[in-house]
Amino acid sequence: MEIEDTYKTIDKPSEEVLFKDKNSKFFGYAFPVFTEDDVKIHIESLKKTHHAARHWCYAYQIGTETIQFRANDDGEPNNSAGMPIYGQIQSFEVTNILIVVVRYFGGVKLGVGGLINAYKTTAQLALENSKIKTKTININYLITFEYKNMNKVMRVIKERNLNVINQKLELNCQITISVRRKEADSVFKTFQNIFEVSIKTLN
Repeated sequence: MEIEDTYKTIDKPSEEVLFKDKNSKFFGYAFPVFTEDDVKIHIESLKKTHHAARHWCYAYQIGTETIQFRANDDGEPNNSAGMPIYGQIQSFEVTNILIVVVRYFGGVKLGVGGLINAYKTTAQLALENSKIKTKTININYLITFEYKNMNKVMRVIKERNLNVINQKLELNCQITISVRRKEADSVFKTFQNIFEVSIKTLN
């Protein structure tokens, strides 16, 4: 079975997008997020920017293997705002992302169908306006060995073209490597089989 070890996300916030329907204005934004605190910071900031707006509806998804998500209607009828926004996150298959749609009411009610369409379309525009990137899911390992075994370790790192993210080379050496998930098991076993070298998982 092929191990899935890539995911799609964004590195930086999208440009603001605007969707209008019957005098109501919907401003859409996409942000990269990693924690619920990141989500709160962006929403509070938008509430200051758009302090005269009526609704700040949003959805987010965080994580690559264990997924955490939330959809918030912020006073709009149930499932007319947050879920249509979340639907676009699923449709674009992105994670570690927050999409907020800020609504200014234009005096004419749109009905639930109109709201679903408006929030879905604004979220879609925000995503289309984002630079979506594919990243790999990596596992970090700490390799510990004595200086005399340096050549053995470095040979594997070179042969396997491994990504070194940290190293401390003294009498007792430590090297931290980051390995794509689908290669992780075989890299782990390779180092495990080297005499006087130990390896352990960091994340």
